Amino acid sequence: MSSPFALARGSLAPSAARWGGWGWGAFAARLRSRLGPTFIVVAVLVPLAGCGGDEPVTDPRPISVESPFRYPIDEWDGDVEGEVVVMVHVTDVGGVDSVYVLESSGQPALDSAALAGARELEFAPGRRGDERIAMWAKLPVVFARPDSATGGSP
Repeated sequence: MSSPFALARGSLAPSAARWGGWGWGAFAARLRSRLGPTFIVVAVLVPLAGCGGDEPVTDPRPISVESPFRYPIDEWDGDVEGEVVVMVHVTDVGGVDSVYVLESSGQPALDSAALAGARELEFAPGRRGDERIAMWAKLPVVFARPDSATGGSP
């Protein structure tokens, strides 16, 4: 049986293909080399910065190297898959201080695993101009087995 450790993929916005200058192909390859072939947790971070000011807003960038998301063993063994949409509050120093489920997968164990993983993420904080700012971000997390997961960017 494969090990139930997550491989994260995603982008800062639906139209973007990179997080912090790392192409996801390269990022995924680095994770695969560390974790081996496992299952995929797709994480697409969509920042929800507050409006205001003429300064450009820079989105938070994840700096976690390894994915903190863990596929629950019973769900892995039972071939249970699903998507959880989590809201993450990224502080002005890059930590996560609040998380909640915006859209449930319908599987409590997957929802709990998504929340636990999201709490462990670390970010380069968002910015408005030169000022670091706290902001909410929408984080879809997809739990899928390798045989059913699609390749490519989300």
